Amino acid sequence: MALWQTYYTPTSIDEALRLLAEHGSEARVIAGGTDLLVELERGIRSPRVLIDISRVQGLDRIKLDGDVLHVGPLVSHNQLVGSREVRERAFPLAQAAWSVGAPAIRNRGTLGGNLVTASPANDTITPLWAMGGAVTLRSVRGERTLPFPEFYQGVRRIDMAPDEMVVEVTVPALAPDERGIFLKLGLRRALAISVVNVAVILAFGGKVVTKARIALGSVAPTIIRVPEAEETLVGRPLASVRIERAAEMAAAAAAPIDDIRAGADYRRRVVGTLVQRALTALAEEREAEEFPAAPPFLWGTTGGRFPRLAGKTIRHRVGGAEPIECTVNGENRVVRGANGKTLLQMLRDDLGLTGVREGCGEGECGACTVWLDGVAVLSCLVPAPRAHGAHIVTIEGLAQGEELHPLQQAFIDEGAVQCGYCTPGFIMSGVKLLEEIEQPTREQILYGIAGNLCRCTGYYKIVRAIERAAGE
Repeated sequence: MALWQTYYTPTSIDEALRLLAEHGSEARVIAGGTDLLVELERGIRSPRVLIDISRVQGLDRIKLDGDVLHVGPLVSHNQLVGSREVRERAFPLAQAAWSVGAPAIRNRGTLGGNLVTASPANDTITPLWAMGGAVTLRSVRGERTLPFPEFYQGVRRIDMAPDEMVVEVTVPALAPDERGIFLKLGLRRALAISVVNVAVILAFGGKVVTKARIALGSVAPTIIRVPEAEETLVGRPLASVRIERAAEMAAAAAAPIDDIRAGADYRRRVVGTLVQRALTALAEEREAEEFPAAPPFLWGTTGGRFPRLAGKTIRHRVGGAEPIECTVNGENRVVRGANGKTLLQMLRDDLGLTGVREGCGEGECGACTVWLDGVAVLSCLVPAPRAHGAHIVTIEGLAQGEELHPLQQAFIDEGAVQCGYCTPGFIMSGVKLLEEIEQPTREQILYGIAGNLCRCTGYYKIVRAIERAAGE
């Protein structure tokens, strides 16, 4: 059964808004799709129409205008991490974006999508809330801007009409006397939903705290501020006794739930621990010590930007005659009958490229990693119509004739393959890593393959194979 009936690819904001006005509640905007595709598979949402804005011009910009940072809704999490303006003037947002998923997820997942999903566990909402962020919504009826406390109304509930879409996120940039930090606790090192996350912004006058903002995520229906804890810090040096007191107050203010990831009591304890760690790091000026200096993005030389389209809106209907035309491994392909599928399904079922593997189907394992216009992505989370006009490379496209890619050969030489099911995804991630960083450190290799899971090898030989290919 198809997950949607009609898939539109508009090329302008005005056309996207017209389609939203026409289809109303039957339509859903899609950009990266890393949340929406999973929701469609699980039956959480069932729109008949998807409006893909990922190729609309002008929605992927990051601009610092005076002391205000303007971020487009199509800016990916990896672009937030890589942005000098974000790292220098909104560092907690860069930290939060880095903590989302793994490289291939961060290449497709967008800030706008993370905000609109409206889960209190979504990482980017917390630092933007602490910094005083706002979203600008637009429809054919006009435009309005809402601060975060007005935009968010509960768990997965926002003040946004069916015909509206996010066109910009604005946030006051950190002043020269301000510093901030974002911390989270997940149940694993990568691909982890927050059990609790915390953002702290402090302003200093010498050693004295002049302003404090503490925001907590995943402990209430929406992100919450902790004014009592903030007030106990202001007007005093950031001494350990004040840090402990603020941490206790923050823990007391949390109202978490029991769920599959953690119990309420445990979450309260974690709140206190994270707030204490965050404040201590700010007091000791080491808030950036765990942030990578040269993170791998797996986007090669593209900068993470996908080509935009010009011209008329493209429509693909399930059961319709409209083909998906794309280039796969250097060959022009025309595919019919795949308009309601994922890219993974189209590559395997319609094109016979079985090196693209389905492990989880939800972006959790990395076995389906391919390159979309030069960027590593998870094909299980890409609708097939998104490939129209795109260039795709799969594991089958790496070898040159009978000569394997050096990383493929290194996997053989190092014995990095056991059952082999996950191997194509690892190689696609590893080759893109080496394209981006010719001599990666072991830490960069581990970051680069963080989204690829293996049940057999223990990863040691996989890492050695990547090191070997880099050395050669």
